[in-house]
Amino acid sequence: MKSNYSKRMKRVRAILAGRGLDALLVTCPENRRYLSGFTAEDVGISESAGALLVLRKEAALLTDGRYEVQARDEAPDWDLAIYRRGMARSLKNLMQGCGGHNLAYEPDYLSCQRLEAIKKALPEIKLVPLGGRIETMRSIKSSSEIESLKKAVFAAEKVLGGILRDIVPGMTEREIAWRILEGLWQYAEGPSFSPIVASGPNAALPHAVPTDRPIAEGEPILIDMGAKLGGYCSDMTRTVFLGEAKSPFREIYTIVRNAQIAAQKAIRAGLTGRQVDKVARDVIRGAGYGPRFVHSLGHGVGLAVHEAPILSQRSRKKLRPGMVVTVEPGIYIPDQGGVRLENMVLVEAEGVTILSKNDWFYEF
Repeated sequence: MKSNYSKRMKRVRAILAGRGLDALLVTCPENRRYLSGFTAEDVGISESAGALLVLRKEAALLTDGRYEVQARDEAPDWDLAIYRRGMARSLKNLMQGCGGHNLAYEPDYLSCQRLEAIKKALPEIKLVPLGGRIETMRSIKSSSEIESLKKAVFAAEKVLGGILRDIVPGMTEREIAWRILEGLWQYAEGPSFSPIVASGPNAALPHAVPTDRPIAEGEPILIDMGAKLGGYCSDMTRTVFLGEAKSPFREIYTIVRNAQIAAQKAIRAGLTGRQVDKVARDVIRGAGYGPRFVHSLGHGVGLAVHEAPILSQRSRKKLRPGMVVTVEPGIYIPDQGGVRLENMVLVEAEGVTILSKNDWFYEF
Protein backbone atom coordinates (compact mmCIF):
# COMPACT_ATOMS: atom_id res chain seq x y z
CA MET A 1 0.00 0.00 0.00
CA LYS A 2 2.93 2.33 0.70
CA SER A 3 3.94 2.13 -2.96
CA ASN A 4 0.37 3.04 -3.96
CA TYR A 5 0.54 6.24 -1.93
CA SER A 6 3.88 7.13 -3.51
CA LYS A 7 2.52 6.64 -7.03
CA ARG A 8 -0.56 8.71 -6.26
CA MET A 9 1.53 11.57 -4.92
CA LYS A 10 3.68 11.56 -8.05
CA ARG A 11 0.55 11.96 -10.15
CA VAL A 12 -0.72 14.82 -7.99
CA ARG A 13 2.61 16.62 -8.25
CA ALA A 14 2.56 16.13 -12.02
CA ILE A 15 -0.85 17.84 -12.08
CA LEU A 16 0.52 20.75 -10.04
CA ALA A 17 3.58 21.10 -12.27
CA GLY A 18 1.46 21.00 -15.41
CA ARG A 19 -0.68 23.89 -14.18
CA GLY A 20 2.18 25.91 -12.71
CA LEU A 21 0.90 25.47 -9.15
CA ASP A 22 3.07 25.48 -6.05
CA ALA A 23 0.78 23.65 -3.64
CA LEU A 24 -2.56 21.89 -3.21
CA LEU A 25 -4.72 21.87 -0.10
CA VAL A 26 -6.69 18.61 0.14
CA THR A 27 -9.79 18.81 2.34
CA CYS A 28 -12.02 16.08 0.88
CA PRO A 29 -11.94 13.25 3.48
CA GLU A 30 -11.79 10.50 0.86
CA ASN A 31 -9.02 12.26 -1.07
CA ARG A 32 -7.12 12.81 2.16
CA ARG A 33 -7.29 9.10 2.90
CA TYR A 34 -6.51 8.12 -0.71
CA LEU A 35 -3.25 10.08 -0.70
CA SER A 36 -2.01 9.58 2.86
CA GLY A 37 -3.72 6.62 4.53
CA PHE A 38 -5.10 8.90 7.27
CA THR A 39 -8.53 7.40 7.96
CA ALA A 40 -10.14 9.97 10.28
CA GLU A 41 -13.55 11.12 9.10
CA ASP A 42 -14.98 14.63 9.33
CA VAL A 43 -17.75 15.02 11.88
CA GLY A 44 -19.56 17.52 9.66
CA ILE A 45 -19.08 20.47 7.35
CA SER A 46 -18.12 22.72 10.27
CA GLU A 47 -15.62 20.34 11.89
CA SER A 48 -12.71 18.90 9.92
CA ALA A 49 -10.34 16.12 10.95
CA GLY A 50 -7.58 17.87 9.02
CA ALA A 51 -6.12 18.55 5.59
CA LEU A 52 -3.17 17.68 3.40
CA LEU A 53 -0.79 20.27 2.01
CA VAL A 54 0.95 18.87 -1.06
CA LEU A 55 4.00 20.88 -2.14
CA ARG A 56 6.37 20.31 -5.04
CA LYS A 57 8.76 18.31 -2.84
CA GLU A 58 7.32 18.19 0.67
CA ALA A 59 3.96 17.14 2.04
CA ALA A 60 2.31 17.89 5.38
CA LEU A 61 -0.70 16.53 7.21
CA LEU A 62 -2.43 19.26 9.19
CA THR A 63 -4.68 18.19 12.05
CA ASP A 64 -5.44 18.98 15.67
CA GLY A 65 -4.49 17.27 18.92
CA ARG A 66 -7.41 14.82 18.84
CA TYR A 67 -5.89 13.00 15.89
CA GLU A 68 -2.14 13.33 16.61
CA VAL A 69 -1.54 9.72 17.60
CA GLN A 70 -3.70 8.38 14.77
CA ALA A 71 -2.01 10.60 12.19
CA ARG A 72 1.49 9.54 13.24
CA ASP A 73 0.48 5.89 13.09
CA GLU A 74 -1.41 5.95 9.78
CA ALA A 75 0.62 8.51 7.80
CA PRO A 76 4.21 8.10 9.01
CA ASP A 77 5.74 9.46 5.79
CA TRP A 78 3.97 12.82 6.11
CA ASP A 79 5.27 15.81 8.02
CA LEU A 80 2.77 16.33 10.82
CA ALA A 81 1.57 19.83 11.69
CA ILE A 82 -0.63 19.95 14.80
CA TYR A 83 -2.60 23.17 14.92
CA ARG A 84 -4.01 24.66 18.08
CA ARG A 85 -5.20 28.01 16.74
CA GLY A 86 -6.90 26.83 13.57
CA MET A 87 -5.83 25.33 10.25
CA ALA A 88 -5.42 28.70 8.52
CA ARG A 89 -2.65 29.83 10.90
CA SER A 90 -0.80 26.54 10.51
CA LEU A 91 -1.16 26.78 6.75
CA LYS A 92 0.33 30.28 6.81
CA ASN A 93 3.51 29.05 8.50
CA LEU A 94 3.93 26.16 6.07
CA MET A 95 3.35 28.29 2.97
CA GLN A 96 5.80 30.94 4.14
CA GLY A 97 8.39 28.24 4.72
CA CYS A 98 8.13 26.83 1.19
CA GLY A 99 8.16 30.19 -0.62
CA GLY A 100 5.10 29.34 -2.71
CA HIS A 101 3.12 32.02 -4.52
CA ASN A 102 -0.13 30.14 -5.19
CA LEU A 103 -2.27 27.50 -3.52
CA ALA A 104 -4.86 25.27 -5.17
CA TYR A 105 -7.85 24.08 -3.16
CA GLU A 106 -10.84 21.78 -3.58
CA PRO A 107 -13.85 24.09 -3.99
CA ASP A 108 -16.43 21.37 -3.32
CA TYR A 109 -14.87 20.52 0.04
CA LEU A 110 -13.95 23.87 1.57
CA SER A 111 -16.57 25.93 3.37
CA CYS A 112 -16.92 29.63 2.65
CA GLN A 113 -15.95 30.40 6.23
CA ARG A 114 -12.75 28.36 6.07
CA LEU A 115 -11.87 29.79 2.65
CA GLU A 116 -12.22 33.33 4.00
CA ALA A 117 -10.00 32.45 6.94
CA ILE A 118 -7.32 31.15 4.57
CA LYS A 119 -7.56 34.28 2.41
CA LYS A 120 -7.08 36.43 5.50
CA ALA A 121 -4.10 34.38 6.70
CA LEU A 122 -2.46 34.28 3.25
CA PRO A 123 -3.08 37.70 1.66
CA GLU A 124 -0.05 37.40 -0.63
CA ILE A 125 -0.93 33.94 -1.90
CA LYS A 126 -3.11 33.43 -4.97
CA LEU A 127 -5.84 30.87 -4.25
CA VAL A 128 -6.82 28.72 -7.23
CA PRO A 129 -9.87 26.39 -7.28
CA LEU A 130 -8.91 22.94 -8.54
CA GLY A 131 -11.67 20.38 -8.25
CA GLY A 132 -12.16 16.84 -9.48
CA ARG A 133 -8.56 15.90 -10.24
CA ILE A 134 -8.04 13.45 -7.38
CA GLU A 135 -11.58 12.16 -7.83
CA THR A 136 -10.68 11.31 -11.44
CA MET A 137 -7.64 9.40 -10.18
CA ARG A 138 -9.82 7.54 -7.69
CA SER A 139 -12.25 6.46 -10.41
CA ILE A 140 -9.71 3.91 -11.74
CA LYS A 141 -9.32 1.20 -9.12
CA SER A 142 -6.12 -0.72 -8.49
CA SER A 143 -6.20 -4.49 -8.00
CA SER A 144 -6.01 -4.05 -4.21
CA GLU A 145 -8.91 -1.60 -4.28
CA ILE A 146 -10.99 -4.00 -6.35
CA GLU A 147 -10.35 -6.74 -3.80
CA SER A 148 -11.48 -4.41 -1.00
CA LEU A 149 -14.65 -3.60 -2.93
CA LYS A 150 -15.35 -7.29 -3.47
CA LYS A 151 -15.06 -7.91 0.27
CA ALA A 152 -17.47 -5.06 0.97
CA VAL A 153 -19.93 -6.53 -1.54
CA PHE A 154 -19.62 -9.97 0.05
CA ALA A 155 -20.22 -8.58 3.55
CA ALA A 156 -23.39 -6.77 2.47
CA GLU A 157 -24.69 -9.84 0.65
CA LYS A 158 -24.03 -12.03 3.69
CA VAL A 159 -26.06 -9.68 5.87
CA LEU A 160 -28.94 -9.33 3.42
CA GLY A 161 -29.06 -13.07 2.75
CA GLY A 162 -29.68 -13.76 6.41
CA ILE A 163 -32.29 -11.05 6.70
CA LEU A 164 -34.26 -12.20 3.66
CA ARG A 165 -34.68 -15.62 5.28
CA ASP A 166 -36.18 -14.03 8.39
CA ILE A 167 -38.58 -11.46 6.94
CA VAL A 168 -42.23 -12.21 7.73
CA PRO A 169 -45.46 -10.23 7.30
CA GLY A 170 -45.98 -7.71 10.06
CA MET A 171 -42.32 -6.78 10.51
CA THR A 172 -41.83 -3.06 10.15
CA GLU A 173 -39.44 -1.26 7.82
CA ARG A 174 -37.55 0.05 10.86
CA GLU A 175 -37.15 -3.44 12.29
CA ILE A 176 -35.60 -4.66 9.05
CA ALA A 177 -33.34 -1.59 8.84
CA TRP A 178 -32.18 -2.21 12.42
CA ARG A 179 -31.30 -5.82 11.58
CA ILE A 180 -29.35 -4.61 8.55
CA LEU A 181 -27.33 -2.18 10.68
CA GLU A 182 -26.70 -4.84 13.32
CA GLY A 183 -25.40 -7.25 10.69
CA LEU A 184 -23.21 -4.66 8.99
CA TRP A 185 -21.49 -3.82 12.26
CA GLN A 186 -21.00 -7.55 12.83
CA TYR A 187 -19.52 -8.44 9.44
CA ALA A 188 -18.02 -5.11 8.32
CA GLU A 189 -16.94 -1.70 9.62
CA GLY A 190 -20.57 -0.62 9.51
CA PRO A 191 -22.86 0.72 6.79
CA SER A 192 -21.63 2.71 3.80
CA PHE A 193 -24.87 4.73 4.08
CA SER A 194 -28.12 4.64 6.04
CA PRO A 195 -30.09 1.67 4.69
CA ILE A 196 -33.34 2.18 2.81
CA VAL A 197 -36.21 -0.19 3.56
CA ALA A 198 -39.42 0.82 1.80
CA SER A 199 -42.55 -1.28 1.41
CA GLY A 200 -45.79 -0.88 -0.47
CA PRO A 201 -46.45 2.76 -1.47
CA ASN A 202 -43.27 3.85 0.34
CA ALA A 203 -41.26 1.98 -2.32
CA ALA A 204 -42.34 4.68 -4.78
CA LEU A 205 -39.86 6.99 -3.01
CA PRO A 206 -36.34 6.29 -4.33
CA HIS A 207 -34.71 7.60 -1.13
CA ALA A 208 -37.36 6.58 1.37
CA VAL A 209 -36.60 6.60 5.11
CA PRO A 210 -37.63 3.45 7.02
CA THR A 211 -40.87 3.88 8.96
CA ASP A 212 -42.99 1.88 11.41
CA ARG A 213 -45.16 0.64 8.54
CA PRO A 214 -45.63 -3.17 8.74
CA ILE A 215 -44.89 -5.07 5.55
CA ALA A 216 -47.53 -7.21 3.87
CA GLU A 217 -47.67 -10.09 1.42
CA GLY A 218 -47.54 -9.38 -2.30
CA GLU A 219 -46.24 -5.82 -2.10
CA PRO A 220 -42.78 -4.66 -3.19
CA ILE A 221 -40.18 -4.38 -0.41
CA LEU A 222 -37.26 -2.29 -1.64
CA ILE A 223 -34.01 -2.70 0.30
CA ASP A 224 -30.99 -0.52 -0.56
CA MET A 225 -27.91 -1.08 1.61
CA GLY A 226 -24.14 -1.27 1.60
CA ALA A 227 -21.18 -2.23 3.75
CA LYS A 228 -17.91 -0.46 4.43
CA LEU A 229 -14.82 -2.61 4.77
CA GLY A 230 -11.20 -1.50 4.66
CA GLY A 231 -12.54 1.98 3.97
CA TYR A 232 -14.23 0.85 0.74
CA CYS A 233 -17.97 0.81 0.16
CA SER A 234 -20.54 -1.43 -1.42
CA ASP A 235 -24.01 -0.49 -2.66
CA MET A 236 -26.78 -2.89 -3.60
CA THR A 237 -30.56 -2.84 -4.00
CA ARG A 238 -32.97 -5.74 -4.11
CA THR A 239 -36.75 -5.63 -4.38
CA VAL A 240 -38.42 -8.65 -2.81
CA PHE A 241 -41.95 -9.94 -2.26
CA LEU A 242 -43.51 -12.11 0.42
CA GLY A 243 -45.69 -14.62 -1.41
CA GLU A 244 -47.04 -13.81 -4.87
CA ALA A 245 -46.15 -10.40 -6.28
CA LYS A 246 -49.25 -8.30 -6.93
CA SER A 247 -49.95 -6.61 -10.25
CA PRO A 248 -48.52 -4.43 -11.69
CA PHE A 249 -45.28 -5.09 -9.82
CA ARG A 250 -44.78 -8.59 -11.15
CA GLU A 251 -44.57 -7.08 -14.64
CA ILE A 252 -42.62 -4.04 -13.50
CA TYR A 253 -40.01 -6.21 -11.83
CA THR A 254 -39.38 -8.08 -15.09
CA ILE A 255 -39.04 -4.80 -17.02
CA VAL A 256 -36.53 -3.41 -14.52
CA ARG A 257 -34.53 -6.63 -14.52
CA ASN A 258 -34.44 -6.68 -18.34
CA ALA A 259 -33.22 -3.07 -18.33
CA GLN A 260 -30.47 -3.95 -15.88
CA ILE A 261 -29.35 -6.99 -17.89
CA ALA A 262 -29.31 -4.96 -21.13
CA ALA A 263 -27.16 -2.24 -19.56
CA GLN A 264 -24.75 -4.74 -18.02
CA LYS A 265 -24.30 -6.43 -21.39
CA ALA A 266 -23.70 -3.08 -23.09
CA ILE A 267 -21.12 -1.65 -20.72
CA ARG A 268 -17.53 -1.62 -21.92
CA ALA A 269 -14.61 0.77 -21.89
CA GLY A 270 -15.01 3.61 -24.38
CA LEU A 271 -18.76 4.09 -23.99
CA THR A 272 -19.98 7.24 -22.26
CA GLY A 273 -22.15 7.20 -19.18
CA ARG A 274 -24.88 8.73 -21.32
CA GLN A 275 -24.79 5.85 -23.80
CA VAL A 276 -25.08 3.21 -21.08
CA ASP A 277 -27.90 5.07 -19.34
CA LYS A 278 -29.78 5.19 -22.65
CA VAL A 279 -29.66 1.39 -23.05
CA ALA A 280 -31.55 0.82 -19.80
CA ARG A 281 -33.81 3.83 -20.29
CA ASP A 282 -34.86 2.62 -23.74
CA VAL A 283 -36.01 -0.72 -22.30
CA ILE A 284 -38.12 1.01 -19.67
CA ARG A 285 -39.43 3.60 -22.12
CA GLY A 286 -40.37 0.89 -24.60
CA ALA A 287 -42.46 -0.81 -21.93
CA GLY A 288 -44.38 2.41 -21.34
CA TYR A 289 -42.78 3.48 -18.06
CA GLY A 290 -40.22 6.03 -19.31
CA PRO A 291 -41.39 8.93 -17.07
CA ARG A 292 -41.28 6.66 -14.01
CA PHE A 293 -37.51 6.06 -14.25
CA VAL A 294 -36.66 9.21 -12.33
CA HIS A 295 -32.93 8.94 -11.57
CA SER A 296 -29.63 8.16 -13.24
CA LEU A 297 -28.67 4.59 -14.05
CA GLY A 298 -25.64 4.46 -11.79
CA HIS A 299 -22.53 5.91 -10.20
CA GLY A 300 -19.02 5.02 -9.20
CA VAL A 301 -18.27 3.35 -5.86
CA GLY A 302 -15.02 3.38 -3.91
CA LEU A 303 -13.89 5.16 -0.77
CA ALA A 304 -17.17 7.06 -1.14
CA VAL A 305 -20.44 5.32 -1.89
CA HIS A 306 -21.16 7.91 -4.60
CA GLU A 307 -18.19 9.01 -6.70
CA ALA A 308 -17.03 9.32 -10.30
CA PRO A 309 -18.01 8.25 -12.89
CA ILE A 310 -21.73 8.84 -13.36
CA LEU A 311 -24.04 6.86 -15.64
CA SER A 312 -26.62 9.50 -16.51
CA GLN A 313 -28.29 11.24 -19.42
CA ARG A 314 -25.85 14.13 -18.97
CA SER A 315 -22.58 12.23 -18.67
CA ARG A 316 -20.35 12.46 -21.74
CA LYS A 317 -17.24 11.09 -20.05
CA LYS A 318 -16.01 7.76 -21.35
CA LEU A 319 -15.77 4.70 -19.16
CA ARG A 320 -12.31 3.22 -18.65
CA PRO A 321 -11.07 -0.20 -17.52
CA GLY A 322 -10.84 -0.40 -13.75
CA MET A 323 -13.88 1.73 -13.01
CA VAL A 324 -16.46 0.24 -10.64
CA VAL A 325 -20.02 1.45 -11.14
CA THR A 326 -23.54 0.57 -10.07
CA VAL A 327 -26.26 -0.44 -12.51
CA GLU A 328 -29.57 0.41 -10.85
CA PRO A 329 -32.62 1.03 -13.04
CA GLY A 330 -35.94 1.60 -11.31
CA ILE A 331 -39.63 2.23 -11.90
CA TYR A 332 -41.71 4.11 -9.31
CA ILE A 333 -45.50 4.41 -9.32
CA PRO A 334 -46.72 7.18 -6.97
CA ASP A 335 -48.95 5.97 -4.12
CA GLN A 336 -48.49 2.34 -5.18
CA GLY A 337 -44.85 1.31 -4.95
CA GLY A 338 -41.68 0.80 -6.93
CA VAL A 339 -38.94 -1.59 -8.02
CA ARG A 340 -35.19 -0.93 -8.14
CA LEU A 341 -32.43 -3.48 -8.76
CA GLU A 342 -28.79 -2.60 -8.25
CA ASN A 343 -25.55 -4.43 -8.98
CA MET A 344 -21.95 -3.28 -8.78
CA VAL A 345 -19.84 -4.05 -11.86
CA LEU A 346 -16.19 -3.72 -12.84
CA VAL A 347 -15.69 -2.08 -16.23
CA GLU A 348 -13.33 -3.93 -18.55
CA ALA A 349 -12.13 -3.41 -22.13
CA GLU A 350 -14.80 -5.66 -23.67
CA GLY A 351 -17.49 -5.84 -21.01
CA VAL A 352 -17.90 -6.08 -17.25
CA THR A 353 -17.42 -8.41 -14.33
CA ILE A 354 -20.48 -8.36 -12.10
CA LEU A 355 -19.28 -8.04 -8.51
CA SER A 356 -22.76 -8.58 -7.05
CA LYS A 357 -24.38 -12.00 -7.01
CA ASN A 358 -27.34 -12.79 -9.25
CA ASP A 359 -29.08 -15.47 -7.17
CA TRP A 360 -31.67 -13.20 -5.53
CA PHE A 361 -33.56 -12.24 -8.66
CA TYR A 362 -37.06 -13.40 -9.53
CA GLU A 363 -37.93 -14.97 -12.85
CA PHE A 364 -41.65 -14.42 -13.20
